[in-house]
Amino acid sequence: MGIRREAVVDLTTPGANGTAGGSLPSGEGVLARVARRASRARDDVALLLIDGLTVVGSYLTCLVVRFEGSVPDRYWAPLGRFILLALGVHVAANWIWGLYRQMWRHASVIEARRVVISSVLATGALFVPIVALGRLMPMSVVLPGGGLCMVIFMAVRFRSRLFAFSRVQLHSTTPVVVVGARDAGAALIREMLRSPGAGLTPVAVVDDDEAGRRVSLAGVPLRGGVDVLADVVRETNAAQVVLAIPAAPPELVERVLAQASSAGVPVRIVPGFRELATGQGRASVRDVRDLRIEDLLGRPEVTTDLEGVRSLLRGRRVLVTGAGGSIGSEICVQVAACDPALLVMLDHDETHLFDAAAVIQPSPMPFLGSIRQRNVVDEVMARYRPEIVFHAAANKHVPMLEQFPCEAVLTNVVGTWNLIESAAEHGVERFVFISTDKAVQPSSVMGATKRLGEQMVVGRGPAGSRYCAVRFGNVLGSRGSVIPTFKRQIHQGGPVTVTDENMTRFFMSVQEAVQLVLQSAAIAEGGEVFMLDMGQEVRIKDLAEKMILLSGRTPGRDIEIEIVGTRDGEKLAEVLVAPSEASHPTAHPSIVRIEGGQAPKLGLDEIVTMLGALARSRRSTELRMALLDVPREYDEMEPAFLQAM
Repeated sequence: MGIRREAVVDLTTPGANGTAGGSLPSGEGVLARVARRASRARDDVALLLIDGLTVVGSYLTCLVVRFEGSVPDRYWAPLGRFILLALGVHVAANWIWGLYRQMWRHASVIEARRVVISSVLATGALFVPIVALGRLMPMSVVLPGGGLCMVIFMAVRFRSRLFAFSRVQLHSTTPVVVVGARDAGAALIREMLRSPGAGLTPVAVVDDDEAGRRVSLAGVPLRGGVDVLADVVRETNAAQVVLAIPAAPPELVERVLAQASSAGVPVRIVPGFRELATGQGRASVRDVRDLRIEDLLGRPEVTTDLEGVRSLLRGRRVLVTGAGGSIGSEICVQVAACDPALLVMLDHDETHLFDAAAVIQPSPMPFLGSIRQRNVVDEVMARYRPEIVFHAAANKHVPMLEQFPCEAVLTNVVGTWNLIESAAEHGVERFVFISTDKAVQPSSVMGATKRLGEQMVVGRGPAGSRYCAVRFGNVLGSRGSVIPTFKRQIHQGGPVTVTDENMTRFFMSVQEAVQLVLQSAAIAEGGEVFMLDMGQEVRIKDLAEKMILLSGRTPGRDIEIEIVGTRDGEKLAEVLVAPSEASHPTAHPSIVRIEGGQAPKLGLDEIVTMLGALARSRRSTELRMALLDVPREYDEMEPAFLQAM
């Protein structure tokens, strides 16, 4: 039975005819409009009077100055007629060119051009009657008088803009040094001067470009290169540095950050500033944000075939497991933007699932349950009949899973097996398994379970389906990762703990990773393991130092870095491709296809059954040994397996 929607009349919103909801009178709305019109009328009358006084004063002043105070009688007599004529011509020209009924607070070059054109045309028009009536006034009075009128018209209308800089200095509490003197820096400074309410006052500019030295930018002095930034901050008493160089290389960002930190001030940037500088968009100083660790890592922007991803997801039923986690929730956000017919969010954590579902529009279908239970998985598959599955549910913290391998196997192995088998039975067309670089030559329980998950996806995908796995490294800011750990330690005053001076990891943002996961789903043909381009390795100790600098403190002086030694299962460095594997390019420049290392179909059932039994009986030591032996057994099978393909 359909739901009848009753018409609701809004009795508070003024309609086009001045009544609330378009039907009932609203005294408040009428009075507000009357008040606004009265205010505008008063402004126009005041401006008209000022223009009249300007015309009288300008021409009279020029006449007196022209004759050095001794004006001949032949010019005094016709002065009244000339002033009346000039008043009519100037006011008419100003009216025609729209110099009344304007909000001059937001005026731009266009309005300034109108003032100039109006004044020039009015002055030129005065020549005709002057000549026709026998030179009422000498040209040496008319021309400078018209010019003086134009200057005063302009000053009156642009007074709020002319004195914006001094007003900003009076009201702002945050003097800033801008880094960057090119288009982006100039646009930012002008935006600051036009927007005193944003609370930022540009007091100096620094730029490494030698050609820009010893000059000013929009009245703000250029003081030298980035290397003198700390001195400039101290001399100007600046409280903040704003970086206004689009796509600044990480080396420059680090230099700016180091200089600002030594002066004890934070660094901030304006997001989307590339668009502002190129004229493709507009950014406001109100968007200025804190510098983030992503800005220091310098990864190139990921290109995304949005139409290809939308074509894959539009009108389809999509299931996301681990939907309350960092990666799963971002998958849900990006999938929801592609207009799926249904988005099902599965997670066993009530709080995380509730929080993730609350921010997604249109509303998804949350499902509280665990992938460890096959009956739960079958219920979800049977009820919602998903066509595409993104499997992000996993236990992922390496040190924790070394202590509790049974939990890792029950979720990462048994849970993944439940999903793959149920998906195959219920006709799921595409299945994307979220893997990790720790699955390559795994040394940890977590890595071994993910390696086995890859083998399941490749080995158990039904004919005609497109099942794939996607590997990538650490996600910036995910719960329990090194970034929030360092933030917490810095907030507590240190020390920041690093396991080894030489430990390195690959990093990417969660938004970037999910974009590439969706791209992988779109290009998958079935049976692939994809690896995302992770960029350059980052030394964890360097990362800790950068995060301390980001907090406005100095490593080793304000916050100590303590080396605590590697933990069980950790590697000093992750590898993206095993020696027995080969990588091949795909249609997307940031995604490669991994070949080799896949398990044959025979034996997976027995392996999962065996590991599941050990996990349920809590035989942790045996389970860990067996789990780490599985990838090695498959590595020995690879040559024969590849020959048979």
